Amino acid sequence: MKKISFLLLIIGFMMTGLIKAQTYSIVIKGGHVIDPKNKIDDVMDIAVKDGRISLIAKNIDTKGAVQVVNADGLYVTPGLIDMHVHVYQGTNPDQAYMNGPSSVTPDGFTFRVGVTTVVDAGCAGWRTFPAFKRQTIDKSQTRVLAFLNIVGEGMRGNPFEQDLKDMDPQVTGKFALDNKTDIVGIKLAHFEGHDWTPTDRSVEAGKIANIPVMIDFGGSTPALSIEELFLQHLRPGDIFTHCFAQLGKTRESIVDLQTGNVKPFVQEAVKRGIIFDVGYGGGSFVFSQAIPALKNGFYPQTISTDLHIGSMNSAMKDMLTTMSKLLAIGMDLQSVIKASTWTPAQVIKREELGNLSIGSEADIAILNIRKGKYGLFDLKGFKIETDKKFECEMTIRAGKIVYDLNGIADPVTLVAK
Repeated sequence: MKKISFLLLIIGFMMTGLIKAQTYSIVIKGGHVIDPKNKIDDVMDIAVKDGRISLIAKNIDTKGAVQVVNADGLYVTPGLIDMHVHVYQGTNPDQAYMNGPSSVTPDGFTFRVGVTTVVDAGCAGWRTFPAFKRQTIDKSQTRVLAFLNIVGEGMRGNPFEQDLKDMDPQVTGKFALDNKTDIVGIKLAHFEGHDWTPTDRSVEAGKIANIPVMIDFGGSTPALSIEELFLQHLRPGDIFTHCFAQLGKTRESIVDLQTGNVKPFVQEAVKRGIIFDVGYGGGSFVFSQAIPALKNGFYPQTISTDLHIGSMNSAMKDMLTTMSKLLAIGMDLQSVIKASTWTPAQVIKREELGNLSIGSEADIAILNIRKGKYGLFDLKGFKIETDKKFECEMTIRAGKIVYDLNGIADPVTLVAK
């Protein structure tokens, strides 16, 4: 009996030791952590437990950790937030971005570039959102949030997106308020008339739901005044996307092409609280706007891709290529990371995201800045050369490794959905 009791005691000690040894599920060792919210910019270790950030410190003991990630020489940041994408992918060929072929399935294009959260930019309106939620939001590993289109049908193409009768601010605003878990803003896009009605109705819906509005001017002849947009129609916290677009006479640009300077009212709009978002897209970013803007000291507050079939196969490519372009033309590394993590989280009023605070959900990107010779070009074929480019080594979503480029986790774990 004594031998049995002693054996049970030994087993008990062994089990207790195992429990204590497995302190963390993941420990990331030796990476350069950049966490703008918490003002961390240093080589640190990060420990993950139960899907959340458990500890950030120098020299965390890895004894008993389930996995150890070697991040030596790499940058460790909050999971990237791409707040302008189109992910209501479907098989209806005549419905463009709304349950149509122009949008993409999120999980295939997020984790490989360090993105853990996307915000669909208006593919669905109040009438089509329930299907989008069932089909994409609820079934994706990527966190999918949404700007609700002011058009009830959503981004279905013409003539639907020109229908003022389907732009109901009361219904849209109330629907957004009732679905605030998933909806973080109102979107206006692609309207082609010299008319402020769509803008004002979008802002009205935003007021009802207490969320920001993202404006994509579709174009008009003559062009609507962006000075009037910024200073008379939008509220502080509202978003002007495609800020480096240059589309001729139908849409006014922020840089004066004759002087090469950012127009004075743009800086006034920044001070007023208007958010300038890259929203790269297939035709909404040119270096002839971006380069002089940065030389003038104008940085976009948020970096986003406007991801869709056309943009990803054109000059835009992906989130990291977009970030690489901003880095190459003069935006410093810390500002690029902030504009891709913490600031978008603030803009969409989801401040639990975009940071590495203790207790926050462990959404983490581990990035390499690869040295070499690279050509980065815009839609007009203007090319710049750079010697550095972002590359994603690992993405962790909710405490689980969902992408590992070079097997830097020990042991390597293949995480299947």
